[in-house]
Amino acid sequence: MSDFEFAIIGAGIAGASLAAQLSARASVALIEAEAHPGYHSTGRSAAFWVECYGGPAVQPLTTASGPFLAAPPADFHDGPLMHKRGALHIGTSDQTLMADNMLAEFAASGVHIDVSDRAAVAARVPGLRSDWTHGLWEPDCCDIDVANLHGAYLRQAKQQGAVLQCNSRLNAARWQNGAWQIAAGSFNCLAKIIINAAGAWADDVAQLAQVRPLGIQPYRRTIAQLVVSPDVPADLPLVIGLDGSFYFKPDAGGRLWLSPHDETATSACDAAPEEWDVATAIDRLQTVVDWDIHRVEHKWAGLRSFAPDRLPVIGRDAANDAFFWFAGQGGFGIQTAPAAAQLAGSLLNEAIAAPPKVDAAVYTPARFR
Repeated sequence: MSDFEFAIIGAGIAGASLAAQLSARASVALIEAEAHPGYHSTGRSAAFWVECYGGPAVQPLTTASGPFLAAPPADFHDGPLMHKRGALHIGTSDQTLMADNMLAEFAASGVHIDVSDRAAVAARVPGLRSDWTHGLWEPDCCDIDVANLHGAYLRQAKQQGAVLQCNSRLNAARWQNGAWQIAAGSFNCLAKIIINAAGAWADDVAQLAQVRPLGIQPYRRTIAQLVVSPDVPADLPLVIGLDGSFYFKPDAGGRLWLSPHDETATSACDAAPEEWDVATAIDRLQTVVDWDIHRVEHKWAGLRSFAPDRLPVIGRDAANDAFFWFAGQGGFGIQTAPAAAQLAGSLLNEAIAAPPKVDAAVYTPARFR
């Protein structure tokens, strides 16, 4: 049985990024239930960085993550991990208040948002139907290279001595004699601190450790890859409905990624797309543009997990400070990963500086007491 300073449960983007932060200064076990890290949510992401996504309380984490993603250290990854796309939030004439509210919410944030009239919106989205008259343009939106980001975190953690254990679903975690006794598949270890980065399984992990769950709920999100005509232009922005009913973006070869922005409460599972959700997405797309839809080439679903207030949970448990929450990242876990991991690292090791302009108190688990 090996001894570790930290045992991180879950090797998706959350666990991998925090393992990379901590392993330079401490021993880390990164424990993953699946055969490969990032199977459930990280590997099924729509892969964008949008500062407004998740709301004003999430935005500081997204903004603080931007410089790292745009220009990571050379020993972490060779070149940028995100590339400009631009995001266009569009609405109909009866959604003017939604646009006004979004502008008001982010007025003091420093996020760059421009108001677009009908002509400007139509110029960015060919084939746009006449009902869509309002737009908010976020020029700084980027695509994220999720696979390389996640892989770089895993590689850095390994180089710094972290031990990755896959096929190791947590079976038991018992606090005894000042340490956690952990059984995960055939892997057994002792750890001073457990870090719960288990995503949709975060409450399950808490219960196994005799820690009160926080009500972190998984939701299914569906994406379909479509073949349409005319081909989707490569410079099409990420297009998001102001009412939250859809988003779409281009993929390679003139394909389109489309989501109905669904949130269906589910248990933690290997999520699969429902035909109804795919059909709903296509129906909504046809109200936006006049493109011909030829076929659904691929479809998938992932899990987005939210705390009751829809904010991340980052910090020591209120009743057991040897249990650390790093969960509830919803659909913004990848775009906030660098800053969130840095924040969590600063709370676990005083040698790690906190990210700028991020208030740890906003995300503390103690808020649920």
